[in-house]
Amino acid sequence: MLSCSAYAQTEGRLRSLIPSGPYRISGTVLNAKAGSPLARCRVTITDLKKQDLQSVITGDDGRFQFHVPAGKYSLQGEKRGFIGALYNQHEQFSTAIVASADLDTENLALRLAPNAVLAGKVQDEVGEPVRNAQITVYREDRSQGASRITRFRGATTDDQGRYEVTPLDPGTYFVSARAFPWYAIHPGSNGAASPPSQIDSSLDVAYPVTFYADATEADDATPIPVRGGDRLEVDIHLNPVPALHIVLHVPQDGGEMSLPTLQKPVFDALEAAEIGSLRHVAPGAYELTGVAGGRYTVQMHDASGHMKEPTEVNFNGGGELDLSSGRSTSKIKATVQLAGWGSIPSQMQIALVDNKGRRNQAEMDARGEANFSDVIPGKYDVLAGSPTQPFSVVRIATEAGTISGHALNVPPGSALTISLSVMAGSVTVEGYAKRAGKAASGAMIVLVPKDADANRDCFRRDQSDLDGGFSLRNVVPGTYTIVAIEDGWDLDWAEPAALTGYLKRGQTLEIGSRAQTAMRLPDAVEVQPK
Repeated sequence: MLSCSAYAQTEGRLRSLIPSGPYRISGTVLNAKAGSPLARCRVTITDLKKQDLQSVITGDDGRFQFHVPAGKYSLQGEKRGFIGALYNQHEQFSTAIVASADLDTENLALRLAPNAVLAGKVQDEVGEPVRNAQITVYREDRSQGASRITRFRGATTDDQGRYEVTPLDPGTYFVSARAFPWYAIHPGSNGAASPPSQIDSSLDVAYPVTFYADATEADDATPIPVRGGDRLEVDIHLNPVPALHIVLHVPQDGGEMSLPTLQKPVFDALEAAEIGSLRHVAPGAYELTGVAGGRYTVQMHDASGHMKEPTEVNFNGGGELDLSSGRSTSKIKATVQLAGWGSIPSQMQIALVDNKGRRNQAEMDARGEANFSDVIPGKYDVLAGSPTQPFSVVRIATEAGTISGHALNVPPGSALTISLSVMAGSVTVEGYAKRAGKAASGAMIVLVPKDADANRDCFRRDQSDLDGGFSLRNVVPGTYTIVAIEDGWDLDWAEPAALTGYLKRGQTLEIGSRAQTAMRLPDAVEVQPK
């Protein structure tokens, strides 16, 4: 079952109580780490059809009980100091409780993980605390089908150099610290006009962004596995390095020169880098100082104001970098035509996704156009969707001709006008998962499109309910293979290589493109072990 809302979203809403019925939904709320019953938990069930709800508070034994009519219900638990969760929840998915004569709904175990804490201290090169250091916590995320490490939460160290980040769900995390040496002096910064030779080299230093365990590049960061209830001490030590002195040669046309921007690659994204000092030293030249060495991306506008393609550099000391050359970025104007049935929603969004998963997104305006500026030259997947419905781009028409699929090559310095032919995801695929002939709950159901590499936006997922039932919504017409995987939630499910073995035992199905809104599978999908 796809969970469209977390527990907190049900609070405060006025809904009718579920009428009493002949079926009992009961069980025990447990501490997921210790296995012990949890008293004073709020447990809520919601009728998934009528959206009526009912709540109870568990006693000292952690028990809860509801009497309900036949139907399908979500079951949620919440307690202070624990992560609120639905029954058997994985990411945004959970298992619905089906009240019927054929299923045991009276011995359920609703497990809540205690809050986890990442804490620690940041120290400088002599072991003194670093106050006001910026702490960033990153988390491994597979919700898009492949492992990506994304920014999760931030904190700041106190006057003792300590920080604390909570609550944290179970998962894999990374931590970084960013700070400036309090004693640092750089030529040209803070009013210091002295040349480098007149400044003590021990003061002309910077702290590199430092990841646990004391790595200065994200690729070398140590992963931190976090389980429910953990309190982990994660200390970071900052060591100064000589500050950079880089002369950047920039384009000029006799007018005002544009300032370059500096970004640092951090896992699967680019983050703005702090610049200690950037001063004008000569016509068409700036000196960059006060930054630690390492890998950076430098970007700037050309003399006419257009953004130029970023330059990836590895600064390991002083030197010069010429930014006056390089390819210009491009502009794209996209319009949309709907293939098949339905109408284009008013909030249609178009996204350009590069090979690193980075997105450049724009919403269609009142004229039915989505406009992108400063698009870096390269290859992109063009995706379409709205807040209420996904779409798939099936063709792209450009001035050069029509391209099948949604891959687009953007040349440098171009102004492209493209027309997207999109197909709405409007079909619901329903079925049952079984294991050795019996209903299998909690399995990950994956609908895999043909030519998966080129159609990643057509993947669909769900989690099987207590009766093994599942429902895959908003499926785009096409050819698919459906598989059910036991405990497959840590798989890179959108990577074809990770699913090869499962696809051999999956079911193939064809989704038509005309007037079809629902499809029920005639045979159960056999659950495969991971």
